[in-house]
Amino acid sequence: MNSTVERLPVLVLQPHGRCNCRCLMCDIWKVTDSTELSAAELQRHLEAIQRLGVKWAVFTGGEPLMHSDLFRLSRMLRALSIRTTILTSGLLLARYAPRLAADADDVIVSLDGPAAVHDEIRGVPGAFALLAEGVRALHRASPEFAVSARCTVQSRNATHLRETVEAARSLGLRSISFLAADLSSAAFHRPTPWSEAKQSSVMPQLAALETELEALIAGLPEDGFVLESPAKLRRIAAHFRAHHGLEPHTAPRCNAPWVSAVLEQNGDVRPCFFHPPLGNASGRSLGEVLNSPAAVAFREGLQVSENPICRKCVCSLYLPSPE
Repeated sequence: MNSTVERLPVLVLQPHGRCNCRCLMCDIWKVTDSTELSAAELQRHLEAIQRLGVKWAVFTGGEPLMHSDLFRLSRMLRALSIRTTILTSGLLLARYAPRLAADADDVIVSLDGPAAVHDEIRGVPGAFALLAEGVRALHRASPEFAVSARCTVQSRNATHLRETVEAARSLGLRSISFLAADLSSAAFHRPTPWSEAKQSSVMPQLAALETELEALIAGLPEDGFVLESPAKLRRIAAHFRAHHGLEPHTAPRCNAPWVSAVLEQNGDVRPCFFHPPLGNASGRSLGEVLNSPAAVAFREGLQVSENPICRKCVCSLYLPSPE
């Protein structure tokens, strides 16, 4: 695999680091830094973004809708025929529904379960109701606007996965996907990896999880509403079994460092959410950082199947290598 990045189909942008939830499985909400990715800074990278052939830009966080000028950033990218997706908790959807419908291509909301479970995990009373109101507002603004869901599986929702699918349908969402909670990395603004006690509080009870997953698999809808195959759903249980030492950690199929990058609000450029930064793009172009000697050396030396970070990954990406 070529270790020089010449084409970059996917660019993940973290426009700022703050969040309006207090989720049990995440520490991003503890961030108080108000640094944002400015329109001027994104403008500086547009030439490199065009040259790298970016096709899809994903705004993540934190909560992107808390950014002071998010829709300007999205318009700048869409003007280059780049698809823009907003990942959001959904708490602010109703407020920004008309602008989302006009200035973004689709939205992926975090959905942690049916109403009571979702609210408990989010740490926000009424979070599910706000999400539902926001989806309705979006569909009033644009009936065909695509809103999908992503659910992070952990201790508080592991026995409610089928109910979560039904909740997603009740909200009028297009699809739902599932991934395991990340227990051990220093990603998502954790200053240090979680303690064993914290990991245990988020870790689902294995037998109950496996029973629920098999029931979900047995009733998988034929319309593809649940995006994962049975094999990928079973990987969720395998991830947690490996965390307990019951089987080896096995890296998923992934080529994220060769086909995507994460640009954070402070200029740090990562090959994915979990690996350390390749460098900082403040004062340099995105392309210069991605193809710096350190970045090229990282990709040359990365064996996904053997790397300890990759082997514990919960959120992989695989795309055909761009030509």
